[in-house]
Amino acid sequence: MTINDTQPAGAGIELVGLQKTFRSAQGPVHAVRGIDISIAPGETVALLGPNGAGKSTTIDMLTGLSEPDHGEVRVLGTSPTEAIRRGRVGAMLQNGGLLGYISVRELLMMLSSFYPKPLPVDEVMRITGIGDIAERRTNKLSGGQTQRVRAAMALVSNPDLLILDEPTVAMDVEGRHTFWQAVRAFAQGGKTVLFATHYLEEADQYADRIILMARGQVVADGSSGEIKAAVGGRTMRATIPDADLAALAQLPGVTSTDSRGEQVIFACTDSDAAVRALLSGYPHAKDIEISGAGLEAAFLALTGDQHDEPASEQTQGVAS
Repeated sequence: MTINDTQPAGAGIELVGLQKTFRSAQGPVHAVRGIDISIAPGETVALLGPNGAGKSTTIDMLTGLSEPDHGEVRVLGTSPTEAIRRGRVGAMLQNGGLLGYISVRELLMMLSSFYPKPLPVDEVMRITGIGDIAERRTNKLSGGQTQRVRAAMALVSNPDLLILDEPTVAMDVEGRHTFWQAVRAFAQGGKTVLFATHYLEEADQYADRIILMARGQVVADGSSGEIKAAVGGRTMRATIPDADLAALAQLPGVTSTDSRGEQVIFACTDSDAAVRALLSGYPHAKDIEISGAGLEAAFLALTGDQHDEPASEQTQGVAS
């Protein structure tokens, strides 16, 4: 089978004015509220957001599993359905199981036969670290092994775009590390990767760019460093025995304090003023450290009112 494999120059992912609303007993669920996203070929992009932000609904529209109410979806210069038909999109979604009672190798061999230019099955198994379970029946796999096989299924078509929705759920720490090594090796070939995850450290470490969604809208889009910087503020830590947190919270440039044993954690709007005041009033303070906001702090600050929406605006298990 031969399929035209041409791709318009610059074609990647284009979402324009995308909207999707579901109906529920509680009223309309506005899962996606008019988003515009452009992802260039070769980018590795993390899609983040709390439950109900619209991530999975967006991915469903990208993979042709759901049609938008309004707006346009273009994947690799064509419709999602056409891109997938050509074997140019590999997807590892939250739902879906494995065909049972065949070996892992047999499953991948069967899938590879559907595509015009698949990756060699042995290479796919090497990339995803499942060579040692190649002859095992799919109904005899652990949760982490199943996830790695599902990743191999997404890779076997040799796609130009790899879409991953919560890919490392059920994997242990070693499995997650191995998985992301495989994804990075795949992306280095100029492939585009879009992944949604609740593990913020994965986005921080592996994504070139982060798109943060809340309430069905994009609330931030940039590198991890840019998103952290957009929140502003710094964290100061110091060891202060028998600290009075209420008094320390009144220091200039400090907005709040917390403690971990003898270590006091200061949230600061002006860390320079805070450290000067600390050293002046508490000369016995030691082990002072100042750091910028982390991705978790930025995530919470930018999506903090997600759950203040009326109940009918939340996904209620319909979308996420």
